[in-house]
Amino acid sequence: MSVAALLLGAFVVSTTSCLAADAPAGPTKPDAAKGGQLYEQGDAARNITACVACHGAGGSSTIPANPNLAGQPHEYLAKQLADFKLPDGAKAPARNGSGGNPTVMTANVAPLTPQDMANIAAYLSQQPLKEPATAGHKEWVELGQKIWRGGLPERNVPACASCHSPNGAGMPAQYPRLSGQFPSYIEEQLKLFRSGDRKNSDPMHTIADRMSDAEIQAVSDYAAGLR
Repeated sequence: MSVAALLLGAFVVSTTSCLAADAPAGPTKPDAAKGGQLYEQGDAARNITACVACHGAGGSSTIPANPNLAGQPHEYLAKQLADFKLPDGAKAPARNGSGGNPTVMTANVAPLTPQDMANIAAYLSQQPLKEPATAGHKEWVELGQKIWRGGLPERNVPACASCHSPNGAGMPAQYPRLSGQFPSYIEEQLKLFRSGDRKNSDPMHTIADRMSDAEIQAVSDYAAGLR
C-alpha cells in the first residue's frame, strides 16, 4: 500500500507539472513604457502599425472617426483590443463595423499579443486627454440630459450616469469614460450596439435597441460635453 501510494503521489506530481508546463502563459504585469513605444512607433518587424497615426499623440485624437483613448481604464482598453481580434475558428470578431464588416482595427490588432495589448492599454491609461471633444447642439441638451441623468423609464432604459458616472468619467475596469469623446463616435457605437454588429456587451445592445436615432444623437452630444 505504501509503495502504491508513493507511485500515485509521484504520478500526480508529474502530471501536474506537465500541465503547468503546457499551460499558455498569460500576460505579465503591463509595461507602460513598452506600450508607449509600440503606440508611438509600432514594430515593423512584426507588422505592427503605430497607433499614433490614427489616435494622436498620447491617445488624444484629432479625427472624430478615431476615438480619444487617453485616460481610459487600462482593463477596458485591453478588452476592446482583444475584442477586435478574430478568434481562432470564429467567422467574425466581437467588434465589427457597420453591416457586420470588419473594421481596420481587426487587421491592426492581428499581430498583437495579449501582452502587447496590456502594455498599450497601460500606456494610454496614464496619458491625459489633451484635446477633449465638446457638445455642439444646444437644442439637444434637454433630451440628452434627461437620458443621461434619468434614462427612459417607460422603455426600461437606465440612466447612463449609473454606469458611466454623473460627469462621464466612467468606472475603472468596467465602463469607459465618455466625457470628451467625440459625439459622432459615441453615436456610431450606440448604433452598432443596436444593430448587433458590435457584440461585446449584451447590456448595451439591450439599451441601445430601445432608443431612437434622435435619443442616441442627443445623449451622445450631451456626454461629449461633460466634464
